[in-house]
Amino acid sequence: MLDGRVAVVTGSGRGLGRSYARALAAAGASVVVNDLDGDVAEETVQSIVDTGGSAVAEIGAVGSSEMAAALVARAVHEFGRLDVMVTNAGALRDKTLRNTTDEDFDLVVRSHLRGTFTCGRAAVARFREQGDGGRLILVGSPAGQRASFGQTAYSASKGAIVAMMRTWAVENAKIGVTVNAIVPTALTRMVATVPGLGELVEKADRGEPVPANVRRRGLGTPDDVAPVIVYLASAGSAHVTGQAIATGGDRIALWTHPGEVAEQLHGGGWTPEGVAAAFAGSLMGELQDYLPTPLDFGGNSRAHRRKRHRGRARPPHR
Repeated sequence: MLDGRVAVVTGSGRGLGRSYARALAAAGASVVVNDLDGDVAEETVQSIVDTGGSAVAEIGAVGSSEMAAALVARAVHEFGRLDVMVTNAGALRDKTLRNTTDEDFDLVVRSHLRGTFTCGRAAVARFREQGDGGRLILVGSPAGQRASFGQTAYSASKGAIVAMMRTWAVENAKIGVTVNAIVPTALTRMVATVPGLGELVEKADRGEPVPANVRRRGLGTPDDVAPVIVYLASAGSAHVTGQAIATGGDRIALWTHPGEVAEQLHGGGWTPEGVAAAFAGSLMGELQDYLPTPLDFGGNSRAHRRKRHRGRARPPHR
């Protein structure tokens, strides 16, 4: 499916990134494995080589333009070209707003958002030079789509990545580059602290099967997410661009683009009293649900949420 194609996967020494790199290689791609931890990056490379695949490691933290250029250059030097960039790397600092320091915020935003920006820009420059298109696969998160308590910097970064994806899809369509964002969910160490998930993560790590009811809600192993990456990296996905794609367990779903859900017009403009009346009247039933529900990884349909909350305001979030 991917014979002759070359991919870079950032943050691919562990977890989801490792599954992405291994799946791309198994489908025939040559892969540049990137991670800040050289040992785990080399382990991923070895696991690919041991199964007949082709991979090399490029060690370092994403964020700088220099690191992005090094990743592209390594792909070209080792394999002659670049076809796919998967921007998976990023650091975490799970803290509420009042506890998030400048250093916490900058670290998370630099790795996730700036890392995606610099790697995406470097990849597009190479795609343009090659002249035959390419694939940008960005990595979002449910935390960037819905409320996620205690993840100020992470939510900001992941929401921005999906917004950036839409703009890049428009800007790069004319040169045959597709740009999509996946919104993955999986039983990894990242979700082990979520109430009710720690035991499931431990069982998955031991190789035990994930219960069917959990898989239907969009939670499985990292390997369950990888097929979407392989598809988006392929020539057959040329018609898919500008999409936010939820994937995990047994589910694939499409997130809607943000759009207005209600409109009010007032001839001559608005007064504060008029705005208050609108929010106490017809807009009351259109206020949007912003609170996450337990184990809600995007599985509640928009129609279901509207039915559940229409006609009543959401309580303040405390």
